[in-house]
Amino acid sequence: MPEVPPVAGYLDRLSRRPGERFTAHVSLRDPAPCRVRVLRVVSGDPNPAGPGLDLRPVPGLEEIRFEGRHQPVPIGSCAMIRRGPRFGATEPRCWSALVWMRGEQAAATVLSAEGEGLALALRAGTAGAEAEVTLGTTTCRLAMGVALAPRCWHRLWLSLDPSTGRVLLGQSGAGAMETAEASLPVGPAPATDGVVVAARGLDAPRDHFTGKIEAPMAAAAFVAAWPEPLDVPAEAAAALRAAWDFSRGIGTDTVHDTGPDGLHGVLVNAPTQAVVGARWSGEESCWRHAPGDYAAIHFHADDLEDCRWASSFQFDVPEGMASGCYAFHIATDAGEDWLPFYVLPPRGQAGAAVVFLASTFTYQAYANHARGNADEAYRARVTAWGAYPHNPDQYGAYGTSTYNRHPDGSGIALSSRLRPVLTMRPGFLTFDDARGSGLRHYPADTHLLAWLEAQGIPFDVVTDEDLDDEGAALIAPYRVLLTGTHPEYHTGRMLDALTHYRDHGGRLVYLGGNGFYWRIARDPARPHLIEVRRAEGGIRAWDAEPGEYYHQLDGQLGGLWRRNRRPPQVLVGVGFSAQGLFEGTSFRCLPAARASEHAWIMEGVPEEFGDTGLSGGGAAGFELDRADIRLGTPANAVILARSGPPPASFVTVPEELLSHVATVTGEPPRDLQRGEIVYFAVPGGGAVFSVGSITFCGSLWDGRAFAGPVSRLLENVVRRFMAA
Repeated sequence: MPEVPPVAGYLDRLSRRPGERFTAHVSLRDPAPCRVRVLRVVSGDPNPAGPGLDLRPVPGLEEIRFEGRHQPVPIGSCAMIRRGPRFGATEPRCWSALVWMRGEQAAATVLSAEGEGLALALRAGTAGAEAEVTLGTTTCRLAMGVALAPRCWHRLWLSLDPSTGRVLLGQSGAGAMETAEASLPVGPAPATDGVVVAARGLDAPRDHFTGKIEAPMAAAAFVAAWPEPLDVPAEAAAALRAAWDFSRGIGTDTVHDTGPDGLHGVLVNAPTQAVVGARWSGEESCWRHAPGDYAAIHFHADDLEDCRWASSFQFDVPEGMASGCYAFHIATDAGEDWLPFYVLPPRGQAGAAVVFLASTFTYQAYANHARGNADEAYRARVTAWGAYPHNPDQYGAYGTSTYNRHPDGSGIALSSRLRPVLTMRPGFLTFDDARGSGLRHYPADTHLLAWLEAQGIPFDVVTDEDLDDEGAALIAPYRVLLTGTHPEYHTGRMLDALTHYRDHGGRLVYLGGNGFYWRIARDPARPHLIEVRRAEGGIRAWDAEPGEYYHQLDGQLGGLWRRNRRPPQVLVGVGFSAQGLFEGTSFRCLPAARASEHAWIMEGVPEEFGDTGLSGGGAAGFELDRADIRLGTPANAVILARSGPPPASFVTVPEELLSHVATVTGEPPRDLQRGEIVYFAVPGGGAVFSVGSITFCGSLWDGRAFAGPVSRLLENVVRRFMAA
């Protein structure tokens, strides 16, 4: 089993309002008493050269105590059918499925059936099909020993005749058919209690298969030959007992049986659906138009939708508790953990003029990103700074991120928040940053929170999930909305809400880079899940298979919002243009910055600014956004400042390239490696200020305090927007 931290947990939801209840689910490596304090998160940066970790106890809240225990992680996806097909005690039977694998892997269970005195497992791996059948006290095993071709559909089947004791294992596909036989004692076979697809074990699934499975079935027939993998032999078709059709219910967790007894089941741990199946013709790329072409499910041994841990403690948000960013600090003698959460203001009310939109969908997309960079130097810095001690490179028990791959090399498209997310913790270091703190996402966004605190600017907090659930009404009461450093992942409902806010008098301040980039999907029935399909274009950690660009959760085309005709420039005036290592440079003012109508923005800011900071050492770094009227930047938008020449590590994003020398704008590729600070107003009194860089907020700290030109620039904007 993978190693786990001494203490880890997750919440039923990341945000609540006063009067609502959080439920926490916690597991300990070893049972022990636990103590819980509620802390307000002001700064999550452990760098001693920065503001430091600033986690403040909330007055008036009593410590929570509970008895912690170990709770296992039920990782791996499968289909669970709790009623088995009806067979006579001496009736022959055949179990079968189509399988597809990407690459090499050891054998794992494709289909299993269990009953009292009966256990059957049809398995597959690179070396070919295997089977194991137990009747009473006798077990026989078969191994084909003929390799299965990668990325090719094969039919596997296992036939059993209790009246003769004959057992046959078969596989066909890639132009060949092979069989192997064995014998069991003659005698009646017990009834089947249940069936598991892609694993074995009705009570605790194990031996999970990684690959695609289509059309699992059972028939009261002994099938000796199956020459055509996609066809069902006449003897099996005439005696069908169960046929599970994965083309039905795509996007749900229901498994439909088209056989005579309706042996329906459920999917466990959210495997990937809406994937091309054995009958995919290539004529349709959207599964909604040809579901029969998408009758497969891609199961993975590392899928994890929900840890399903028992409740450990609950917390009722007190009436009057201020909106903000908080964390439950869970401590035992063996270790500690922090579970971040957000308190919203009461529904329909605003406690301040400013609201911070926490990028929780982006945090979730990157949840447990295993980067492979937690080397000795990284660990030494974590220890020296007292940073968050646990890293997904070390603890992989809770699944990884949509920036990682499954064991067969396929991309991880689904991410759940119902599991410990080690990367979403105060003090978590993403990089061993030579020029700064190395923070991203949740802890990096606390640079902004700590700045607001230092400037005495009151603010409320809402999250991506709240905005997607409640729409424009959630943010309508606020004069100013601040994003975090990397608001990358959005649904269409979120973009609609932000556009409505901007166009109806709201002031939108985009404080990051590579924002509003990927389209994601959610399912109202499972709000803890998000889905991303990394379709054509974009800086991608993996690329979706052809024909698999449409989300399973909402049926819509995935990929970049730019490819969905909603480039970020349309909303905030700038969009992703360049990426490099986690390092930054400065900005330089352009003539528009000194024009009388914009002078208030740059008042007190020098011509060049942002050459230091806690994120890569500069305000213009890592990922840069630029204006482009062709992509939707408003004609009245002004470019106030532009980043200096980027470090040598920077590249132009692929969606801007037509070839290695030609770009969509006609500019040389190197010239597109720039970040731009943009301002524009919209009819109705709304306005947008965008900084065009993911490292901008790290430069709010000037080495001694939240002061200096970057801080002055943002304060000019926020206070003007608050007063307007």
